Amino acid sequence: MKLAVGFITYNSATAIYLPYFLDSLFKALAFCPAQDLRLLAIDNSDEADNHNQDYVEEFINNKGALIDFQWPGVNLGFSKSYNRMIQEASIWGADYFLMINPDTVIDPQAINLLVAALAANPELGAVVPKIKRWDFDKRQLTDYLDSCGLVLGLGLQFFDLGQGELDRGQYDQAQIIGPSGAAALFRMSALKTVKEATGYLDERFFMYKEDCDLAYRLNRAGYKSHFVKEALVYHDRTVAVPEGGLRGRLLSRRSRSRQVRSWSFVNDHLLFFKHWSSQSLRDKFFILLKVLKMFVWALAMEPFLLKDYKKINKLRQVPSKLN
Repeated sequence: MKLAVGFITYNSATAIYLPYFLDSLFKALAFCPAQDLRLLAIDNSDEADNHNQDYVEEFINNKGALIDFQWPGVNLGFSKSYNRMIQEASIWGADYFLMINPDTVIDPQAINLLVAALAANPELGAVVPKIKRWDFDKRQLTDYLDSCGLVLGLGLQFFDLGQGELDRGQYDQAQIIGPSGAAALFRMSALKTVKEATGYLDERFFMYKEDCDLAYRLNRAGYKSHFVKEALVYHDRTVAVPEGGLRGRLLSRRSRSRQVRSWSFVNDHLLFFKHWSSQSLRDKFFILLKVLKMFVWALAMEPFLLKDYKKINKLRQVPSKLN
């Protein structure tokens, strides 16, 4: 069995986590039954003096591990970066591909449990761990949930199951539609089946919502995804879950950069356009309602988003289907 592991680094935003992440990754891989292992990383840093490569090289020297570390010199985005790594994994002949954020710490048994779950059921296209919150500032692993996988609501609205809740085992038997991009193990044959002209992950989604699109495509192709409650990963989420109430949600949104809000705005629309034809009348109604709400919000509260409609129109005209 061949396992490929891929992660993305970016400037100091990830460099601060790497000593913890790499140490936990090395320990977890020591329990993994993979006969062949390949580690892949792409550094999307646009700052030449970032320390990501320093930490990776130090890890390689100390642990004797081999990591194929690439620095393109520009930010390729989440989807394009992972497509490069998945393609390399495919050429190498990988059976499974682990997508993992570097702002995580991995329980020593997590990867072993994920591999075992995926190997045991050929109907599965992906498996996901129980992702809990890592309070990086306090260097504390918490019992608050970050994601138990993605679930789908009305009108193509995707949610990280359990996000922000105290883990009491309430979702241990839950069914999910697919994996969160923070941590997921994919069957390579499933990724190849759903690959589009725009990639395994749709490269029109520069960042955000690309995991929702992939999860939806895997599900529609007949691949199930399973939540492995015993596999634990801890994640320090960049975009925090908003506090309860309207005020909390507004404050949380304002704390995000304009770029992040723009990516989310564009990719929500792209998701709707892309999968519109496969939706029921009820879901189409809720999609239209959501699009109207986003327009009113942009017009009244965030007019800088209005310029993104040109980008949305341009992106939706790019064909994603393979001929």
